[in-house]
Amino acid sequence: MRYDSITDAIGDTPLVRIDPAVHGLRHIDLYAKLEMLNPFGSVKDRAAWHMARPGLPDAVERGATVIELSSGNTAKALAVIAGMHGLPFKSVTNRMRVPEIKELLLLLGAEIEELPGQTECLDPTDTEDPLTLFHQELSRPGSPSLHTDQYFNVLNTEAHATGTGPEIVADLGGRAPDWFFACVGTAGSSTGVARVLRAHDPAVRVVGLVGQKSDFIPGIRNVDEVHEVGLFDPATYDTIEAVGADEAIDGMLTLIRRCGLLSGPTGGAAYHGAVRHLRPLDAELDGVSGADLDGVPDGETGRRRTAVFIICDRVESYLSYVRERRPELLGRPPAKNSVATLTDAEVRAATAVDTADAQKWIAAEHPLVVDLRGPFAYAALHIDGSVNIVDELFDELLRGGLPFSKGQPVLLACPVGEKSARYAALLTRMGHPDVRSLAGGIIAWRDAGAPLVRD
Repeated sequence: MRYDSITDAIGDTPLVRIDPAVHGLRHIDLYAKLEMLNPFGSVKDRAAWHMARPGLPDAVERGATVIELSSGNTAKALAVIAGMHGLPFKSVTNRMRVPEIKELLLLLGAEIEELPGQTECLDPTDTEDPLTLFHQELSRPGSPSLHTDQYFNVLNTEAHATGTGPEIVADLGGRAPDWFFACVGTAGSSTGVARVLRAHDPAVRVVGLVGQKSDFIPGIRNVDEVHEVGLFDPATYDTIEAVGADEAIDGMLTLIRRCGLLSGPTGGAAYHGAVRHLRPLDAELDGVSGADLDGVPDGETGRRRTAVFIICDRVESYLSYVRERRPELLGRPPAKNSVATLTDAEVRAATAVDTADAQKWIAAEHPLVVDLRGPFAYAALHIDGSVNIVDELFDELLRGGLPFSKGQPVLLACPVGEKSARYAALLTRMGHPDVRSLAGGIIAWRDAGAPLVRD
């Protein structure tokens, strides 16, 4: 197979059947679309090339910088594409969460700018978020940069409507699958593929998969963040279900060890979510001899059903992610005092105080206020007198034992009060007698009109 450019190798990725002995489904064939085999390593190669290509000739003529609000695979693909055309690339993000991706971007010659922000992704409804303001400036007519704009650019969706979706149908012999499972990031792949599949068969069930509250799975929005994405349309999905970080890692291990597919955690989340959703429906198909059952797509009686999920990228970029959450998988001792070991009941039992009560407590007892956000967000606005310990560093501190005297009351704050509640629960378990979480986080404090200061 001969190509004149590496970009010609984007797309036409394999569709691989998962051995039924692995997933245990008796009446449903489960297929993985191996987007990790795109030349730059992920499903985002399609969108990056589709979005950048129309503007590249003009960008080259002007010597423009290619810019994207991305901290992951889209940035990686665009950095390669920009470099191929002699252009600089700049990645703008609230926070780089995966060290390997950040280091790879630097190796590719990318400039990385981390702005303060309230959440891990662009929230177009928050007009005070610096990342949103940056996006608005880039989107103005006459911008000197080539802004590919993955959150709102319809070419993101079109890349999958013209490529990924038709490839799935062709590989299934001209039929759409009965179910399509999609992890939701920018929503480009799920929206584009769903459009094509439903054009072939309106009965296709589309299941969107998101991360659980407070959980971080690279490339996936959590259940709160997903509605912030410009391309996201709830009508695309028949249902949206949450997957936890541990479930994503378990699914990833199954794909790697049982199927020979070197999937990253996003693919693991897709696999786990698909099998979990399909098992009860597969059980309903036992002994079906007449009409179709509730929850099972219409079709010929007795035929095998099909389901497809996407493996977005490869595992090598996420070894630090695995090491942090499941160190025993890499031959290291289990993490001590980790929030990953908390139960839901422990988190619910953690003491939380609203803004008014927190202000009274600060005035009366002078607790140590620990802001768990990133340094840029902290520098932009924070509670006067608070100290900034980024959550990853705080996590490391706790593994060594209580970092504070038991006689020192502690108030923990994060963007929306979810991470701080988990750390409050962990400190309580470790024996701290008076640790509280700021309910609603810094956002609730700001919205209540409580004072914030700026460095």
